[in-house]
Amino acid sequence: MEVAILGATGLVGQTFVKLLETHPWFEIKRLIASQRSKGKRFDEVAVGNIPEDIGEIKIESLSDFLKNPEVDLIFSALPSSIAWGVEEELAKRVPVFSNASSHRYEEDIPILVPEVNGEHLNLIEVQKKERGWKGFIVTNPNCSTAILAISLKALSKFGIRRVNVVTMQAISGAGFNGLSAMHIFDNVIPYIEKEEWKIENESRKILGKLEKNKIMPVNFKISAITTRVPVSHGHTEAVFVDLDEDPTVGELKKSLESFDPLRALKLPSYAKPLLYREVPQPKLHKDLGSGMTVTFGRMERIGEGKFKYITLGHNLIRGAAGGSILNAELAYMHGIL
Repeated sequence: MEVAILGATGLVGQTFVKLLETHPWFEIKRLIASQRSKGKRFDEVAVGNIPEDIGEIKIESLSDFLKNPEVDLIFSALPSSIAWGVEEELAKRVPVFSNASSHRYEEDIPILVPEVNGEHLNLIEVQKKERGWKGFIVTNPNCSTAILAISLKALSKFGIRRVNVVTMQAISGAGFNGLSAMHIFDNVIPYIEKEEWKIENESRKILGKLEKNKIMPVNFKISAITTRVPVSHGHTEAVFVDLDEDPTVGELKKSLESFDPLRALKLPSYAKPLLYREVPQPKLHKDLGSGMTVTFGRMERIGEGKFKYITLGHNLIRGAAGGSILNAELAYMHGIL
């Protein structure tokens, strides 16, 4: 299938390119960026080593692409400020898998984490019918939400009553120009705009049930504090959960370790979703499973039905481009593409 990447010169866009270089199902054909990059070879603006066949692709402007979006599917790494109208225009003709937040909260558009809520892909038919689109939009969550939701799904068998989470998020989550060295060096910034609301609301939608073509969010509360820390890649999260049941720590650990709903599908980007490490650390563990595995550890019981643990994942791969590619693979496997 021929693929276009929107926002190809940004951090997430370049991660899409890297992950799709040798993909067995999806072939990069068109790279879209801002007007100032129009006409340049991709290897003129990209960071790192780029295969020659991809490096020689000439970058197109978004306005030119919109006139002729002739590809089989689109991965969007556009800024949310411009993604809304662009993605809807493209979805009239082509499937769009978006990393932007613009459409995450629409009733008929799923926020997909394949291990957690693959059945939400059924909303695609609702989109096509109600909006008259030939294509569709599937979003992936905020990067911290993607990492958190996988562990929460594995714990949901015990009944979740409440979740509190504090994130320690890498600077790459802010993009190439997100933070100056003077702001982040020797510092922790305990505020990321709109991030806490995203974690609290996206998680409830992702973990919700699809009933009568609508997602019913889970009814437990999630409270988040988000921080930016001087780490290049990999978001770490301290999670506190209140459960209906009171399992042992061993039972919780077993539930997370055995959680592996996609294994039999043999998707190209598949990796074991959760791995235990006693003390999870971005420097040591962010690249497990080629960046698609979420690590958990430091699991302790702190009261009846109350537990705490650490989880972490690669924000650009599991939390962004890799998660979106896995979404497309799941749709392809189900014959939706």
